[in-house]
Amino acid sequence: MSRLRRRLAAHFTIQFFFLWLFVTVIMTVLLLVLLQYLVNQDLKKTFPRGALDNIVAETKIQNGDLSIPVWWREQLSASGYWLQIVNEEGKVIFATSGAPEKSSYHAAELLGMAETGRHDSFRVTTKLDKEKTTYPQPLMYILGTEGRDLDRLKTWFQSYAEKGMIRSDAIPELEHELEKGYEYVQVIDARGNILQSVGDSDRKEPYRPLELIEIYSEPGTFSTNMYTYLDQETGHVWLLHTQKKGEGYSDQPIMSDAILVLSVTGCILLILAFLLASWHGIRYSQPLLLFADWFERMGQGRYHEALTEKEKKKVFRKNGSIRLRYRLYKEVIAGFYEMASRLAATESERARLEKTREEWMTGISHDLRTPLSTVQGYGHLLESGQYSWSKEELQGMGKMIREKGDYMLALLQDFSLVFQLKNQALSFPLEKLEINEFVRRTVLRYVNDVTLSDVSFAFESDPRQTFIRSNAKWLQRVLDNLIGNGVKHNPAGTRITIKTGRDEREAVILVEDNGIGMDEETKRNLFDRYYRGTATEEGTDGAGLGMSIAKAIVLAHQGKIEVESKAGEGTRIRLRFPLMEEENDRDVSTSQSETA
Repeated sequence: MSRLRRRLAAHFTIQFFFLWLFVTVIMTVLLLVLLQYLVNQDLKKTFPRGALDNIVAETKIQNGDLSIPVWWREQLSASGYWLQIVNEEGKVIFATSGAPEKSSYHAAELLGMAETGRHDSFRVTTKLDKEKTTYPQPLMYILGTEGRDLDRLKTWFQSYAEKGMIRSDAIPELEHELEKGYEYVQVIDARGNILQSVGDSDRKEPYRPLELIEIYSEPGTFSTNMYTYLDQETGHVWLLHTQKKGEGYSDQPIMSDAILVLSVTGCILLILAFLLASWHGIRYSQPLLLFADWFERMGQGRYHEALTEKEKKKVFRKNGSIRLRYRLYKEVIAGFYEMASRLAATESERARLEKTREEWMTGISHDLRTPLSTVQGYGHLLESGQYSWSKEELQGMGKMIREKGDYMLALLQDFSLVFQLKNQALSFPLEKLEINEFVRRTVLRYVNDVTLSDVSFAFESDPRQTFIRSNAKWLQRVLDNLIGNGVKHNPAGTRITIKTGRDEREAVILVEDNGIGMDEETKRNLFDRYYRGTATEEGTDGAGLGMSIAKAIVLAHQGKIEVESKAGEGTRIRLRFPLMEEENDRDVSTSQSETA
């Protein structure tokens, strides 16, 4: 069966591996999709600074030539931005459409861009990259867009401001200069309260302390571009909100190649897993259907028809070997055949036991019928009144009737006891018992019986005290049955020896004789052939139930009974009982102490 387990484990491990690989790929794809979503959301918030960071990371350099992904060039163009990459000498080595037509920058210009974020009329965002190991020099990335709106705001402040506010007479002219529906100007104080608003804006509530910082740091979150100008004298801030130009930021296919490859791989793995699962389904379903039919026939008691001729041709080749399709189950098929053989043997044994039971019932009926006939005969004689009986004759009849009644009563008691013991319906308390002294007293009773002068008895005791949990009454009955059988079924001059002993975990009582012994059939059926010895001339012990009762009592003590016998060589019956470990260990320790 170990080979079968290994094969089944290998088959299902392969299938599980493909399924696990498929699940892993799908989870990776989902993780990448989620990551792309989060990255896009972050880019929307931080555009253009976040976009520049990603452009730097995704720029490829091969043989000294720089290239950025096509989607970034399209995105920058649609959003009204341009990109330039400047090397260590200030030379522009890459530029997109819309960028200033400059081939190089001097140091002051680059420093001014980095500090002010402006260059000429453009707003610029810069980043220095020194991590490109494939390019020998540091690179500066410049991302710019039109910045005239800030210049317009400064010009309006210089033209229309009075004490940090928009002059009332200048409001119509300012409204005229603002693009209808797209721009508006607000003047706020140091607390964020809106003091004036010119243009198409419905906002009345003040700006929260961090709201302007949020608009500045996450411009992609808002629908307008915001430009600010601070009046140093009054602390008022002029805000210009303009509509964003271009299409705005759109989701970029970041990691799209990896997602595409993994998705295709996942589909291939899914198809392979499906094909493998289908193959396994066919491979395992056909033998299971075969076994189901097999079970059905066995349920009908047709144990010798394990496989039909048609099924045998499916399973076995002409040379008797199992076909490849069913080879995985060769141990199972062998097990089925063995189980069918055992069930057939069990059915035969059941029939034999049924026959034995009938014979036993016949024997019991005979045992009861014979004494009943005697009692009934004496009853008729006494009832007829045709005879005159002396006192001695009447006493003889009464004694015979009593003896036959005692015999029948004892037979019925044994009969009831057998079934109570076998069905565990009889319970008796178990107490601590020292078997050496108990067995010695039992043997002494037989030695002192003057009616057994033609049989000799011997007792050999273990020098150590041996304790078991037992019921003295029922253990006495077991010993009486065994010794009584040795006396009854052996000729005069037989020697019966009773020994006690112990090993590490069990106490042993041995009853052996040098009598006639038993043949194999008698020994095999010693505990279940109830009809043996049921002659009415014998006493209760000859009812054929003694050994069955003895075995049941031993089993109720958690013990074992073993029989060794050969015809003409005597019989040896060994009883084994669990030791009371605590008491016996104490006895061993005491003995060792005394020895020391």
